[in-house]
Amino acid sequence: MSQKTWGGRFTGQTDNRVERFTESISFDQRLYKQDVLASQAHARMLAEVGLLTTAEAEQIAQALDEIAGRIERGDFEYSFALEDIHTHIERALIEKLGDTGRKLHTGRSRNDQVITDVKLWTRGALDDVDAKLLDLQKALVESAARDRDLPIPAYTHFQRAQPVLAGHYFLCYVEKCQRDRERLADTRRRVNVLSLGAAALAGTSLPIDRHSVAKKLQFESVAANSLDVSSDRDFLLEFVFDLSVIALHLAGWAEEWILWSTTEFNFIELPDAFCTGSSIMPHKKNPDVLELIRGKSARVIADLQRLMVLIKGLPLAYNRDLQEDKEALFDAYDTVAMSLELAAALIRETRFRKEAIAARIEDGYLDATTLMECFVAQGVPLRSAHEAVGKLVRTCEEKRCRLADLPDATYDAVRPGIAPEVRKVMGVANALNAFKSCGSTAPVEVAKQVASWQQRLGL
Repeated sequence: MSQKTWGGRFTGQTDNRVERFTESISFDQRLYKQDVLASQAHARMLAEVGLLTTAEAEQIAQALDEIAGRIERGDFEYSFALEDIHTHIERALIEKLGDTGRKLHTGRSRNDQVITDVKLWTRGALDDVDAKLLDLQKALVESAARDRDLPIPAYTHFQRAQPVLAGHYFLCYVEKCQRDRERLADTRRRVNVLSLGAAALAGTSLPIDRHSVAKKLQFESVAANSLDVSSDRDFLLEFVFDLSVIALHLAGWAEEWILWSTTEFNFIELPDAFCTGSSIMPHKKNPDVLELIRGKSARVIADLQRLMVLIKGLPLAYNRDLQEDKEALFDAYDTVAMSLELAAALIRETRFRKEAIAARIEDGYLDATTLMECFVAQGVPLRSAHEAVGKLVRTCEEKRCRLADLPDATYDAVRPGIAPEVRKVMGVANALNAFKSCGSTAPVEVAKQVASWQQRLGL
């Protein structure tokens, strides 16, 4: 028999260049566990419906375990002539069991076999990324609890805006991670639909039981339309989109910490184990890990674009173009998984330079907005209060002083007798204590949120 699973139709040999051009074993070999698992479930189902004997199904299942063991030990030979991992495993099975091995593919096609394997792999990858996001959340909450009461400047347009507590800053990324996890959970629901049994595109005339296979493989449901199965890559687009958003969140955080580690900011001290030096400048301590987390986000975004362009305009049902989906999927997952792992470690081991932050925390008029709101609370219309404080800031810039340094008379000129109230909100500490709204950086709100997340995450 031909080595090709489709060789009966052909009389000539495949050109060697075509074999190298069309192979996918160089990258889809990482699907071997999923292929074995799905094939074992398929074989046992075939026995249940009488297309195999129970003994044949168990022979196949045992032989597949032995093949998986060979692959894990590195004792398995790959060949471009066998195209993909699915054909490699089937060929090894036939070599071991003969005709019994040839029965395994009954009632299925490589089309539904491949998509089932990829769904099983993606389901595991989703769970792994979720676990890494959970660990990152724990690292962030631990840091939020440790530095809960540390005032730091927050920025818009990279200009100092208002003071926030460091705990509030860390909890911001906890929320982003939570949305990432919710997106993954939603994607998992659509991934967890069995494709196997759709065969090439129309189903099969053989009496297979797809629901039995779904139960064995822990799929929640069975794909309803066989024509849809072969062409469906929506779940990959969703997953890689989810990974892209995670990568973007990490890139923004990395950008902040790269800047915060500079001499100009001097907010944080990065651990040596996550930095590198210069080959010519002996004093350098470069934040390479953070830079690569930021830079590798481009790969993940490119992987998403690659997948979207790949499936644009493809007619129903299966087309060989779809073989190209796996490298982008694997690359996006590998990149984000490692980035998340390093991010959690960095967050746990990095410390704020508290004295350096405290030395400059009153710079930049961080209390200006709270001052404006104090005027509003005392009856000054907001737009009038905004204009008044803007003028006061300009006065401070001319005098090179802070708002708190201005005399009471300056404030009483805006609203007679308001100076005592103004003094209650001046300065970063007073400004922070003035916050009242739910979800704000008010110390009581931050403490409440830290406690809530500690309980939710089991810390």
